[in-house]
Amino acid sequence: MTDHLTIAIAQLNPTVGDIAGNIARLRRARAEGGRLGADLVVAPELCVAGYPPEDLVLKPAFVAACQAAVRAFATETTSGPAIIVGTPWQQDGKRYNAAALLDGGKVAALRFKYDLPNYGVFDEKRVFTSGPAPGPIAFRGVRLGLMICEDMWTPDATEALQESGAELLLVVNGSPFESNKRDERLSLAVARVQESGLPLLYVNQICGQDELVFEGGSFAIDAGCHLRVQAPDWREVVLATEWRRTADDLWTVEPGPMTPPSEGLEAVYQAMVLGLRDYVGKNRFPGVVIGLSGGIDSALTAAVAVDALGRDRVHCVMMPSPYTSRDSLEDAAEAASLLGVELSSIGIEPAMKAFAAMLAPSFDGRPPDITEENIQSRARGLTLMALSNKFGWMVLSTGNKSEMSVGYATLYGDMCGGYNVLKDVYKMTVFALSRWRNQAHPEGLLGPAGRVIPERVITKPPSAELKPDQKDEDSLPPYHVLDGILECLVEHEMPVPDIVARGYDEATVRAVWRMLDRAEYKRRQAPPGVKITRRAFGRDRRYPITNAFQDKGPAPVQDAGETPRAPAPSVT
Repeated sequence: MTDHLTIAIAQLNPTVGDIAGNIARLRRARAEGGRLGADLVVAPELCVAGYPPEDLVLKPAFVAACQAAVRAFATETTSGPAIIVGTPWQQDGKRYNAAALLDGGKVAALRFKYDLPNYGVFDEKRVFTSGPAPGPIAFRGVRLGLMICEDMWTPDATEALQESGAELLLVVNGSPFESNKRDERLSLAVARVQESGLPLLYVNQICGQDELVFEGGSFAIDAGCHLRVQAPDWREVVLATEWRRTADDLWTVEPGPMTPPSEGLEAVYQAMVLGLRDYVGKNRFPGVVIGLSGGIDSALTAAVAVDALGRDRVHCVMMPSPYTSRDSLEDAAEAASLLGVELSSIGIEPAMKAFAAMLAPSFDGRPPDITEENIQSRARGLTLMALSNKFGWMVLSTGNKSEMSVGYATLYGDMCGGYNVLKDVYKMTVFALSRWRNQAHPEGLLGPAGRVIPERVITKPPSAELKPDQKDEDSLPPYHVLDGILECLVEHEMPVPDIVARGYDEATVRAVWRMLDRAEYKRRQAPPGVKITRRAFGRDRRYPITNAFQDKGPAPVQDAGETPRAPAPSVT
């Protein structure tokens, strides 16, 4: 019976579907664990397949390839540390989310995920079968309680392991980033430790996968609920943790590295950087192209892009119209200069004139309206897509969550793009992130330190500049009001009366709700973007496009002679 174990955290960045590449990454992590003296290396959930693999696991050939790769990798474990890897596994005609212990040249043990999540971004009950309640794994004289991600979020799996003699808990995870989720994870881990009296090691992956980002942040907690090891966020690491049997025959983890976690605006910014970096890199784009308008959304998007990819892979284009202000021209130029990227200029007035002439017979007798505004936006979208097709650059769209919520965006215009880093970021957070980035430069960012967004971009009133003297607040409530209402509607699904009780004008709340519902068809056609909040548009929030429901609530109180406010129009 051993009294000491060295367990290495392998906080890795796998790629979904790249089985050979993921095995190579695991092989390197195991070798590094061996250099650190590890007895056991623990890698994240489904790291062989990449997480989440979604419907890839419905392909028998994919699951078979994962299993074959695991068995072949297992033959390399006749000496050196054992390793726990996550993989899909087919057994007795059923498909499982599995964790496999590879030791002694073979697959020494398998455990299947017991509690399959089926909410938010998770659809695991659709593609996997729930495993039986887990029992411990015997490993070199120690009974390891192995759980897979969601198994830790409820007490059942921990209880089954504790009752069947587990001595310490290992949790392999693919837990996506959300603002303020870290405290929830840690509190759940502490709850499982309190219930079982067992120490716990939590291993999470770090990667961007489509709209999801995983920040890592692996940790270890002793049986007294003290945090003893904290791995860094936002980067791969192989980190040794030391475990010892105490005099009363219990296991504890010794104090180890404690990297302060990222929080608040820094965490949100790092999530956007990692999400974009991995999306561009794993899909093999040579770079990105951004319409740099002189506004805050495109300026922040460009800053994130340079921080993620480096300035040589970021291409910015100013596309002025007759309505583009001198301030915007100057601000776009300054933003590009601060970031060190080249800024080209392609005026869209010739396209506007061409469309006006082409459509004149059809529009005869009708005054200009939102149609002509949208033609400008679509001319810009067409220009960016042409550059994308010619040079292979991916177009980054720049709309934020406030605009996408209420449809203040143009289909096939400013919504053109392959990815959108601000998709789940409200407008007021855009302002806050811009101020933060001008003052901060965390490790790992590829862009310059210091100010990267011109001060006037942050302070001037937002405008689409599609007609003379246009301001966003001509069509929308002030952003601090709009964002507060949207948070109630989107993040919390609050009824109208409850939102009004918070001090918001009822007519404004109802107008925003109508805009939110009407814009669902646009959001279905929007590019993917980094998930930041608990309820990002997409798999987190699935509303029908055709939807006649209205939250009428109590009849609104109206003074005599008062005219109800009309809903603000949305740009289509």
